[in-house]
Amino acid sequence: MSDYSGSRFDSAKRGAGALLSGALSALIIVVAMLSVMWAVEGVDFFLNGALDREFGIVGWEPDGLVGILFAPFLHGGFGHLMANSLPLLVLGFLAGLRDLRKFLWASGLIILIGGFGTWLTSPGVYTVGASGLVFGYFGYILARGLFDRRLLDIAIAVGVGIAYYGILAGLLPNQQGISWQGHLFGLIGGVVASWVLRRKRALPPASAY
Repeated sequence: MSDYSGSRFDSAKRGAGALLSGALSALIIVVAMLSVMWAVEGVDFFLNGALDREFGIVGWEPDGLVGILFAPFLHGGFGHLMANSLPLLVLGFLAGLRDLRKFLWASGLIILIGGFGTWLTSPGVYTVGASGLVFGYFGYILARGLFDRRLLDIAIAVGVGIAYYGILAGLLPNQQGISWQGHLFGLIGGVVASWVLRRKRALPPASAY
């Protein structure tokens, strides 16, 4: 085997190892997030929903701003949490698959943008749940494929778009008890995060005259 072929093999091996390590780390973090959500919901069940009332987003209420940070980890019952758990696991894993640092920054941006947008557009309404994160990761994955234009990101974006396009119905303001605002601003937060965290391309060298 030539030195060139060996170098290519070693590079591919290192890339595969880094991807596998990133995948494991992403899975651990998303599972940890879900574990916290389930533990919190268990406590809230015994407190008769007191955590939801205390730490949920309440639109236009100054005290409700604290919910921007805590609402994604609260749910209106185990049925609500179960509905969010699988898509959060899948989309969160895929969002963090390639770059864990960017995934953590993206999660923070989605929580802040999604939460503040919900607070701003839902006067007097309590909002809790991780669906804003679900929509945020969905938007982040799709936009990452568009902005970064790496083959792996494009392939993941296409697969996610095909598998989860149906969740876009959650953006329609016609479902009782569903926060379309949280879905919409979570999605916007994901797209914004993908733009902020996009791969910076090197400028071509200036031509000398």
